[in-house]
Amino acid sequence: METVDQPTSQALPDTDLGVSFPEDFLWGAATSSYQIEGAVQEDGRGPSIWDLFSQTPGKVFQGQTGDPAADHYHRMQDDVEMMADLGLNAYRFSIAWPRILPTGNGAVNSRGLDFYDRLVDTLLAHHITPLVTLYHWDLPLSLHERGGWLNRDTAYAFADYAEIVARRLGDRVDWWVTHNEPWVAAFLGYGIGVHAPGIKDLNSACIAAHHLLLSHGLALPRLRVLTRQTAQLGIVLNLYPIYPGDNRLETPAAVERADAFCNRWFLDPVFRGSYPDGLFAAMGIGAPPIQEGDLALISTPIDFLGVNYYSRKVVRALTPVSQDSEWAPSGYEEITDLPGATYTQMGVGWEVYPVGLADLLVRLKHDYAPRALAITENGAAFEDHWNGNGRVSDPQRLQYVRDHLRAVGQAVGQGVPVRGYFLWSLMDNFEWGYGYSKRFGMVYIDYATQRRIIKDSGHWYAAFLAVQRR
Repeated sequence: METVDQPTSQALPDTDLGVSFPEDFLWGAATSSYQIEGAVQEDGRGPSIWDLFSQTPGKVFQGQTGDPAADHYHRMQDDVEMMADLGLNAYRFSIAWPRILPTGNGAVNSRGLDFYDRLVDTLLAHHITPLVTLYHWDLPLSLHERGGWLNRDTAYAFADYAEIVARRLGDRVDWWVTHNEPWVAAFLGYGIGVHAPGIKDLNSACIAAHHLLLSHGLALPRLRVLTRQTAQLGIVLNLYPIYPGDNRLETPAAVERADAFCNRWFLDPVFRGSYPDGLFAAMGIGAPPIQEGDLALISTPIDFLGVNYYSRKVVRALTPVSQDSEWAPSGYEEITDLPGATYTQMGVGWEVYPVGLADLLVRLKHDYAPRALAITENGAAFEDHWNGNGRVSDPQRLQYVRDHLRAVGQAVGQGVPVRGYFLWSLMDNFEWGYGYSKRFGMVYIDYATQRRIIKDSGHWYAAFLAVQRR
């Protein structure tokens, strides 16, 4: 399997960012199972909701699916060696629930566990710390057919699945994430239907969100028992700093509503054991089916919060005209045509704004006082082209990473307990509804041949990490 790994002959920007990081900092990259593994019908893996969704006409760009993705299932050994060559000391990946339990519960597929067992051992042999994410949206299809995240029983099935994985890997893995971006799984999957399973109902989104959070709370004590004393347990949330878009009297309240919907919907139950006041009324629905003891479980203390940061939000209060033309869950609207702003290839809402990451981290320290934080995703999609000669020039991504790393260092300098940074993504992959049309990787994938070509951003990151190791 060929990896084109020729250093670029062009000088790259300086690696000195004028900030410093702790000596034991985790420097890594992140991926997820459905986005890179492929092999969706091999070694006993069952179907997931994303297999069905991506095979449904009109749901994914050009009808593309997660098979073969980046064929990581067959190329794992080479991919880990590439991580080591890049100088990573950590790697965040997710486990495919349907590889472990093809029908969501019941009989365990040992071949699925064996793959992740080999992955963990290979990482450790290369001195790379594994960070395991248990759920990155690929729910077993059989569980969906029994109600999915609308069924409270799925929360208990998740806790059982977490226990099975921890029994196999808990003696070697110290960093565990229950869920990746439950806001996305609930709202995009059940509220507006652009992600699997494709349901369009706000009530369903709130029910799913509550059961996702409940499953997190149910899994934590099992993970605590089955992992080492040094284990760090957490959850990953996609979060945004939110700024006012004008100086009208109504705008501060709009900022508060946006913060409740985008951030506090999940932050508050995890850290405070309650949902934001007025959140569900602002969404025009009733509260989810909360049972006695649920919020106490959900607010079980975590060791770290994973932060996925891509951009900020600038909002203003709705006007009568925009009220009719915009879908607004909580009575505000986003401004996406900011003068002088730069946007990634993802377009509307994906502004390049690194200072927002520092602002967000400082806010989290002040308002929620997490024991530790990790940047579990941060990256950008741009239109990359391979020149066929071992080089992919991606100056915009390189600058994006450089500027955001500086922002992380500035937050660390202000006392924010950041423990690690994971670039999204290690490699180009299946980008959900966008299929293979968007590239986030620091490694280019030529999908026709599955060749790996390290982009300039990857070479710069490797050089930066080499400096950090001195």
